[in-house]
Amino acid sequence: MSGPLTGIRIVDLTQVISGPLTTMMLADQGADVIKIETPNGGDFARHVATRRGGFSASFINNNRNKRSVTLDLKSPQGIEAFKAIVATADVVIQNFRPGVVERLGIGADDLRATDPRLIYVSIAGFGFDGPLAPKPVYDPLIQAVSALTTVQAGSDEERPRLVRTILPDKLTGFQTAQAVTSALFSRERTGEGQEVHVSMLDTVVSFLWSSDMNGHTFVGDELEREEAQSFIDLIYEVDDGYVTVAVMQDKHWRDFAHAIDRPDLLDDPRFVSAELRDINRHARLEATQDALCGFSVAQVVERMEAADVPCARILNRTQMRQHPQIVANGTIVETDHPVAGRLRQARHAAVFSKTPASIRRGAPQLGEHTREVLDEIGYDTAKIDLLTPQD
Repeated sequence: MSGPLTGIRIVDLTQVISGPLTTMMLADQGADVIKIETPNGGDFARHVATRRGGFSASFINNNRNKRSVTLDLKSPQGIEAFKAIVATADVVIQNFRPGVVERLGIGADDLRATDPRLIYVSIAGFGFDGPLAPKPVYDPLIQAVSALTTVQAGSDEERPRLVRTILPDKLTGFQTAQAVTSALFSRERTGEGQEVHVSMLDTVVSFLWSSDMNGHTFVGDELEREEAQSFIDLIYEVDDGYVTVAVMQDKHWRDFAHAIDRPDLLDDPRFVSAELRDINRHARLEATQDALCGFSVAQVVERMEAADVPCARILNRTQMRQHPQIVANGTIVETDHPVAGRLRQARHAAVFSKTPASIRRGAPQLGEHTREVLDEIGYDTAKIDLLTPQD
């Protein structure tokens, strides 16, 4: 069986994380993704640390199921070949700094003028207009400008903190993949492609609004400063490790108190309703931590599970990949890469009953498929040789 995007061809002009993650998810779902790279080094992610067989783990984990074609997009011959490949494609995705593709003559207007069915997707950091749009951008800058760092701190008065993973990059990858499939669906109905813009900044602000911007939702009643957040997170230290317990609902709060033999918590006027437990969250989390002292991880988990209170032990990365639930889900798979050897990766997260996603090939070597793709679009051997002198 083939993936749901089988038959869709995507030309991938992206590098590092947000764009390559986007196109890898679409490739996992069956799309033929042709990754266009510069001949002198290719995607920057190829050259970062944690390497084997000439491949970085970062590149491996964001570029499987793709074919790599090297083209010099600063040469007329490279642009000609690029446009010939695009002529066979459904989607183009790029994450150059705003203005670059237009200067190269491969912007949305240039390519869609000859093919109105083409979907042209651009990913930017801060946006496409405005004072920050032309500036170089990396994940920490988006965390800073989006207010994610102060959300992570818990209060406007506390020292801002970065989320210790490149959340804006990865969220943007998921958002863009969803936008691509929506644009493809629209084209099926209307027969027309379109241009799609996604910025990392917009993505994170939208992400935060569903839960972290309540104090700025009601116009005219905005909070001047975020001060009500607790500085205690939902990680509790017990005698031999850490657990998390989530007890917002009345039922869970009641069952939690009985499970740890602390019915007195139910009489505390600060905690008698969900609203009061939210308003007094700092006190509630302190009380929860105090109540769990003296228990082991196993005891807490056993008591919470018996009472049907949401609870989990805290796992490190090794424990996570060995956990029985991860095994039952089949989340992690192993494959053989022809150069990098045996690999362990997370499978595509969505499970399709009739058109399953799959890992068909590992991440490509730089320019591995240049001759193959150029042959497919009708270039003869002499013309291919001119574009691939290294061969």
